[in-house]
Amino acid sequence: MADKFQLRCYCLLDRMQAQYAAFVGTITQGDLPTEGMASLYIEMAPGNEVFRTVDIAVKATEAKPGAQIVEREFGMFEVHSMNQAAVIEAGSVVLDRLALKVEDRVKPQIASVQVITRVDSYQAQLLNRFRRGSMLVPGETMLVLECAPAAYINYACNEAEKRASIKIVHVSSVGRYGRMWLSGSEAEIINAKNAAIQALENLEGQPE
Repeated sequence: MADKFQLRCYCLLDRMQAQYAAFVGTITQGDLPTEGMASLYIEMAPGNEVFRTVDIAVKATEAKPGAQIVEREFGMFEVHSMNQAAVIEAGSVVLDRLALKVEDRVKPQIASVQVITRVDSYQAQLLNRFRRGSMLVPGETMLVLECAPAAYINYACNEAEKRASIKIVHVSSVGRYGRMWLSGSEAEIINAKNAAIQALENLEGQPE
């Protein structure tokens, strides 16, 4: 099994930040997370393997599933708990059953980074039609960051919120690429960009 299974993403969020947890609460179809919880995202191929891995994780620990998604190419799930040890154990049990290690995951790659200053009012209106987070206000600076595998964008967003005073406009973590839109002052967006890039670059893994 292990030689056919691709561990595309394995990332632990040690403490979900307030905005990030609130955003996830607007899109999740599973157990609702709250600020301060630990969270684990695992993305895999083939996608249907997600059903078996979620079963392993939730039966082994008290961690609760917030997402279980299968799309055209990949599967992804998330579990969380106020008990960080339970989330770590859920991941360890899954890896053990699959005969894999954390280092077998695909190393995240940043596909695109854009900082747009003084966002125009028309573009703000267009983006606000698709966002699930905070409103993008004309004149703010916006960060658009794209990475692969997609689920790593959750880690990047949470780490950015730790380091900078920003607003989360939208996060998309399903598909080939993950994307996030953040807004704020130019100085804080630069801080957020640097934090997100550093967080992703520091994760070890295998080339895709």
